[in-house]
Amino acid sequence: MNQTYEALFTPWKIGKVEIKNRIVLCPMGGTSLFGWMEPNHFDLEAANFFLERARNNVGLIIPGIAPIRDTIGGRWLYQNKKMFRQLKPYMEEIHQTGAKLFVQLTAGMGRSWGISDEVLPLHKNPILRTLAKPILDTNYQLASPSPLPARWAEDVTCPEMTVLQIEEIIEAFAKTALLCKEAGVDGVEVHAVHEGYLLDQFAMKYTNHRSDAYGGSFENRYRFAVEIVKAIKAVCGQDYPVSIRYSVLSKVKDFCYGALPGETDYTEIGRDMQESEKAAKYLQDAGYDMLNADNGTYDSWYWAHPPMYMPQNCNLEDVAHIKSCVDIPVVCAGRMEPDAAARAIAEGRIDAMGVARQFLADGEWVTKLLEDRTADIRPCICCHNGCFNLCHYKGHANAQSFFDTRGMARCALDPRTMQTKKYRIAPAEVKKNIAIIGGGIGGMESALVCAQRGHTVTLYEKSGALGGVFVAAAAPSFKEKDRDLLAWYARELAKYPNITVKLNTEVQDVESLGADEVIVATGSTAVNLPVPGAEKGIQAVDYLLGKAPVGENVVIVGGGLTGCEIAYDLYLQGKRPTIVEMKDDLIAVTGVCLANSSYLRDFFKTNQVPVCLETSLKEIRDGSVVVADKSGATREIPADSVILSVGYRPAPLAPKGRRVHIVGDAHKVGNLRTVIWRAWDVCMKL
Repeated sequence: MNQTYEALFTPWKIGKVEIKNRIVLCPMGGTSLFGWMEPNHFDLEAANFFLERARNNVGLIIPGIAPIRDTIGGRWLYQNKKMFRQLKPYMEEIHQTGAKLFVQLTAGMGRSWGISDEVLPLHKNPILRTLAKPILDTNYQLASPSPLPARWAEDVTCPEMTVLQIEEIIEAFAKTALLCKEAGVDGVEVHAVHEGYLLDQFAMKYTNHRSDAYGGSFENRYRFAVEIVKAIKAVCGQDYPVSIRYSVLSKVKDFCYGALPGETDYTEIGRDMQESEKAAKYLQDAGYDMLNADNGTYDSWYWAHPPMYMPQNCNLEDVAHIKSCVDIPVVCAGRMEPDAAARAIAEGRIDAMGVARQFLADGEWVTKLLEDRTADIRPCICCHNGCFNLCHYKGHANAQSFFDTRGMARCALDPRTMQTKKYRIAPAEVKKNIAIIGGGIGGMESALVCAQRGHTVTLYEKSGALGGVFVAAAAPSFKEKDRDLLAWYARELAKYPNITVKLNTEVQDVESLGADEVIVATGSTAVNLPVPGAEKGIQAVDYLLGKAPVGENVVIVGGGLTGCEIAYDLYLQGKRPTIVEMKDDLIAVTGVCLANSSYLRDFFKTNQVPVCLETSLKEIRDGSVVVADKSGATREIPADSVILSVGYRPAPLAPKGRRVHIVGDAHKVGNLRTVIWRAWDVCMKL
């Protein structure tokens, strides 16, 4: 092991429970041992997921939130005794690996509950809401400390939680924690004065307007969280560890508007550092044994779920400060890098490193770190395409399908994550010669899957390098993990003697290859706008690849994800971008997590980047563009350069046939998840 990481592999204690190393697998929605958007049960998929990571040297495992009361059906967790009987032998397996496991329990989401477009009618129609209540009680799911606008549907008002409901939840925490203890679980984590979930909404002034014992004063606002830990300790004993998920700072300027990294000139309406110092000590004195900490709420979601635009180790300084205010262990999460975490631990600034999504991308990454094989670690690229792709834009709540909402904690880069029944490597019954045309992500992933199944693969790429359009996508400065992923693919392909890569080789005719099966991964072509002067525009890919330099005033036509990332990149370079978008919001598509899209929207708003919505391009001139708004009124915008980012269309070299299979954007233009999962869908059958 590289000595840089030595501090990560030292023991520590939470109360009297010793943890073998300082790496904590943090909770992720969708990885609950008790299920997620379904009636509670012992979830074998999640159980196997965590057992495999325990065998790969993680120190402490905290599965994803377990709602104390079912989302579907409304049964309390403690009522399912069978589930806890199944948990007991599982905990024995976990302990055989040397790992420890805490169960995270949640009081609820309140206004942060992820209302989907499919469920939205229940919230707005009292008759439908009443009919659905025995199955899905939307009023209970949305119950908040005070009447508040829902985060995912601002025109829906969340009902105020009653004192009786609060008391029922406190009692349920105690009963459930006792069952966890009896099953051999090492501790529980209370979710959370964190991320703007229910207990956090009670704790913050901008979301708690109550006048009873649970609102008003500092003590009243934190009373709910305090009474939970006291109830747990009363039945489980003072030595039974109870962690709390904790946001040091809320980083919120207004409902649905967060503060950006480095931004200091704003009024914090949530928890500021002065209150946080007091709150951390107060929660410790109430009985909590650990702070599992980061920053943010759903109004500033990119702090708790950092996309690639956020700095690495983005929460470290704030979490390290709060450690100086308490005597209990403090874990820091948020794009943590092992070298930075190890230094902070060695210096006594934090006690452990919290990591979540990297465990989805590569369940063996801790083992690889120990074995000095860091180059073999498949990096998480912070895309959220598979793990938490709840999307939100104007006119929609969570526009992602219910299937995706209930199936979180999967991974765009590895479809086997939390989907082992659907995706797996099985030896091919008949070994074949397979030709793959196109060396982008779809082609490279297809090559790896086919090779692992035992086929002989020849990969043809017409250019001099692998990566396809993803090379352009990885070009901006903030895409360092994308570049790491490209390097990872190159190394993985080189490991298989049954893969031959032929660069600078353009295929004209698939029949000439003499292969048993052909996979076409030739990507897509940019859409051209039929407007005067279109030839003066620069295609997004050409800009990203550095083929076309731009001036100071740059108009980006297209406010989807690529267009917004280009505008962000230009602003970071000191240029003056303007976005022109036909839709009524930026990044108005499914598949892009609100944590990612809200960062970009907040960035443009805060930095006053001009955004022209419901506006179409009419002409590109020398030094300007002509655009029209939804009323048809035209105006001219100065532009030294114009970048076109208006979409792509599939460009398969050959049509699908008996032996010809199409993957990636050549099949259907999408994102990294659709490309990789499609490759597996095709290659598992060959």
